[in-house]
Amino acid sequence: MAVEDNPTRLGRLSARLAGIRDGTDDDTLSAGFLLVATGLALVWANIGTTYESFWHTPITIQVGEYGISLDLKHWVNDALMTLFFFVVGLEVKRELTIGELTDRARAAVPLVAAVAGLALPAALFLALNPSGDEAAAWGVVVSTDTAFVLGALALVGPKCPARLRVFILTLAVADDIGALAIIAFFYTDNLRLGPLVLGAVGLLLIMQLRRLEVWRGVAYFIVAAGTWVAFYESGVHPTLVGVLIALILPVYPPRRREVERAGELTRAFRQSPNSEYARAAQLGVLRAVSVNERLLRFYQPYTAFLVVPIFALANAGVVVTGQTLADAVRSPLAWGIVLGLVVGKFVGITASTALFSKMRPGSLPPGLNLSQISGGSALAGIGFTISLFIVDLAIESPVLANDARVGVLTAAVIATVLGWALFRFSDWRTPPTEAIGTTLLRAVQPGRDHLRGPVDAPLTLVEYGDFECPFCTKATGSIRDVRTHFGDGLRYVFRHLPLDEVHPHARFAAHAAEAADRQGRFWEMHDHLFANSDALDEDEIYGYAAELGLDMNRFEEELRTGEYLHRVDDDELDAQTSDFRQTPTFYLGATGTDLTRHTGPFDAATLIRRLEEARDAQGD
Repeated sequence: MAVEDNPTRLGRLSARLAGIRDGTDDDTLSAGFLLVATGLALVWANIGTTYESFWHTPITIQVGEYGISLDLKHWVNDALMTLFFFVVGLEVKRELTIGELTDRARAAVPLVAAVAGLALPAALFLALNPSGDEAAAWGVVVSTDTAFVLGALALVGPKCPARLRVFILTLAVADDIGALAIIAFFYTDNLRLGPLVLGAVGLLLIMQLRRLEVWRGVAYFIVAAGTWVAFYESGVHPTLVGVLIALILPVYPPRRREVERAGELTRAFRQSPNSEYARAAQLGVLRAVSVNERLLRFYQPYTAFLVVPIFALANAGVVVTGQTLADAVRSPLAWGIVLGLVVGKFVGITASTALFSKMRPGSLPPGLNLSQISGGSALAGIGFTISLFIVDLAIESPVLANDARVGVLTAAVIATVLGWALFRFSDWRTPPTEAIGTTLLRAVQPGRDHLRGPVDAPLTLVEYGDFECPFCTKATGSIRDVRTHFGDGLRYVFRHLPLDEVHPHARFAAHAAEAADRQGRFWEMHDHLFANSDALDEDEIYGYAAELGLDMNRFEEELRTGEYLHRVDDDELDAQTSDFRQTPTFYLGATGTDLTRHTGPFDAATLIRRLEEARDAQGD
């Protein structure tokens, strides 16, 4: 196991772990794998009879007198997909504990949209399929395929989709919770209490292993396998075992003292390499990071690039003939799925968001508008993975199952095209130009922003800065001169834009400034950090906090769990949405008017001249 030379770099570790779900390149790549697997399934299913015979190959696992016999397709759907649902459960637990769903104000709109995006599709489906075997498939239309949607967003979305991507991710987590509950409560038949009790005992054993700090994966695997068998025999779909185990596992931000302990053990191993020190260092690193974070980082690539494509290969094979297409065209089941996924998701998410934002003005974050949300809600009609999964659970008739799969695939194509058309229509109506982000996206909010100077000063200067940026450090002198020149006629606002790629300590420094703010000392920490911008490792920043007389226990706990972390993220998202990624970036103008981005030199004389021009223009 490779460990950094200085493992006390808690902020760097936190930033890496927080970025597990970031990166549109990974979204596009995983969606590409899924699309290729779907294409292969369709081609394979239409070039002979080997597709059906291969996936219906019986496989039996026998231990003594007990055995489970399933065909290959159901080993994929019931066993391999347990890993997929395990990762989904890890993501849900993470978002509920330390992610987007911990902030009710931020999560309110996507949560409301997710509920509407679950309910309306089901209602539309049942309107066309109110009874019979087809009605059991209503769950097919409730779920959104996160991987496909994010991949499609990266390909056909707006120029600066950062806010929309966060909105869709938050909505997708809430959507996953709803879909998992629906599978658990509505697609469980012939419940047997005896095996279910044994399954509950298995979950309790996993909790006990965690409390005893058992680190050997083989112990967890044996108990998890036994729990899976118990749930399989109980009638509850065994893939839910993955979700339940994931929800048991703890998630927490890295603890500094444990990271430091890991560093000490690692240094001891480097000085005296032996098996005892190697194991101690390994366990020290493992204890520093929550098991949720470690397992999510480890298993997510396997599910994205292996498990889900195999599932698609096993389930997306539809024999396409004139007859099958004609049957699907005449099938209320297929039309109900298309109607639910395409129309239900689009109308449900868009309308509920519009209504909620009207009832609570300001609930949508800056830069996210209904035009973007309508395109994103159209893409949410790509159900695919869980939709095909529920097809297998809900429908026994091969003919109806074929109609349902045609409906799911058709809905995915229509939803993608509709999303693309809505984004292009938005671009046509409001053409994206180089002027994007020329005015300040988020208005100055005295209760949120860090201000120097009177709240009602006639002029405003906003800086997006990075504590490790040498240009920002130089700019502090210019800003000081500008403030001296205008006195009470200027309010200065500082916002965060840590550039992780070039300034590895900047994010932790931003978090430290916000933690100091919780004790009323933001500006003192701000000045201290810029005065020492070339010495911002964690130990040094903790030293600055001690010099300022902060409550160090509270400071450390705020750094680990503080809600203010979202403020740094919001500032960064505002910058991405405004299409700039350099520091310092200034906005200036007369208070109460649109602040405009300053380009060119940021010496004191230039800033003073621009502010005076803004004041004179307002006077005219």
